[in-house]
Amino acid sequence: MRESDDANAFCVPRASFIRAMRMVASSVTVVTTDGPAGRFGATVSAFSSVSADPPTILVCLRAESRIAKAVARNGGLCVNVLPDDRQDIADRFAGLDDHRLADRFFGIDCRGGPGSPPEIDGATVFSGHVEQAVMSGSHRIFICRIRDVRESAARPLAYLDGSYHNVIPRGACGAGPCAGTA
Repeated sequence: MRESDDANAFCVPRASFIRAMRMVASSVTVVTTDGPAGRFGATVSAFSSVSADPPTILVCLRAESRIAKAVARNGGLCVNVLPDDRQDIADRFAGLDDHRLADRFFGIDCRGGPGSPPEIDGATVFSGHVEQAVMSGSHRIFICRIRDVRESAARPLAYLDGSYHNVIPRGACGAGPCAGTA
C-alpha cells in the first residue's frame, strides 16, 4: 500500500467532516497583511494559540488565495478578533461587498502605517511575523511569533452552524434565553 493510500484509508467523507465542523464555535477574525505583496484582508475562522512561551499563534489560509500568497511574501500578519457588534466587517472581508467596493478597508478605522498589517479599531489584535508555513491539504498553516497584542473589552463575535452569534456567559440572562441574541 502506498503512503497516500494509507492516509486516505482513515479519512471520513468530506460532507460529514464539514457538517461536524459547523458545530465547532469559533471567534470571527479578520486576518490582515501589508507589505511588498500589497494590503489584503480576509475573514478567517481557523486561528489558534500555539504557545505562550514564546507567544505564538497559527492561522490557516486557503493556499491559492490572494491573502495567503501576500502573507507568505510580506512575512507578517495581524489577526483581528472582531467585537460582537461588527458582523458588517466580517461580511465585508468575507467578500460579500466586493461587487460594490474596490477596497475592503474603505471606511474602516485601522491602526498601523504602510507596510504593517492593519489593526482594526475595536478588535482584539495579535500582530506578528511568520516563522513557518506548512502545507496541509488545500491550506497553508502560518505559524507566527506575536510581537504585539491589543486587548479589547468587547465580547467577540462568534460563528457556529453557519451564522453569527454573541457570546453570553452562562447564567447571565437568568433561566430564559436572552433577548436580542443571534
